[in-house]
Amino acid sequence: MTEADLAAQEVVRTTIHAAFPTHALIGEEDLLESSDSAEGNEFRWIVDPLDGTTNYVHLVPFCCVSLALEHRGQLLASAVFNPFDKECFTAAAGQGAALNGTPIHASEVHELSKALIVAGFPASVSKQSPDLRVFNEVVTRCQGIRRTGSAALNLAYVAAGRFDAAWSCSTKVWDSAAGFLLIREAGGVATGIFGEETPVPTGPFLVAATADLHRELTAIVQKVLSERH
Repeated sequence: MTEADLAAQEVVRTTIHAAFPTHALIGEEDLLESSDSAEGNEFRWIVDPLDGTTNYVHLVPFCCVSLALEHRGQLLASAVFNPFDKECFTAAAGQGAALNGTPIHASEVHELSKALIVAGFPASVSKQSPDLRVFNEVVTRCQGIRRTGSAALNLAYVAAGRFDAAWSCSTKVWDSAAGFLLIREAGGVATGIFGEETPVPTGPFLVAATADLHRELTAIVQKVLSERH
């Protein structure tokens, strides 16, 4: 964790607690606390104060702050903000998604062969890493594939129609909660990597602009991950 992570974390922590002192917080590193017990608290903020830290350290302007508000297991609102591009992606349950206040929608791509996909990878990758095995299978079937270094922005870009689908086998809830709501409110499909319809992702995810594209990509990912190596 860098000094920038810690500084961003402190701003998020103090700002949320000033406005909502009884709400719980969960996030990367030590950003896990609440005034009451997390179990008994109906509201929970899911936070990544700086997603894309390696990009930030290397002066690559593709990183963000990711926030989501959950109530009794249901996502209510979310925001993903890239300060370099001054782009803020927002969503509210049942009210759609927006970029800097302008409504956004997922793309209308239905086939993998016409899709621009973005992949997520863990910090350390081996030859047998699940993400790499999926990458090797998908890269020959899609129009193009990218690796950006920020899971939250990947999801925001799918919501905005810039990417058509995304997956990650190693994500955490604070990387993906905000993006899940963005994509669903933008008309896309967001699930666990095996199709789990979880309100808040607790691990691997697979998202797509359309149900057809999601089904096609899910079949490939599930087949690859079921193979023994």
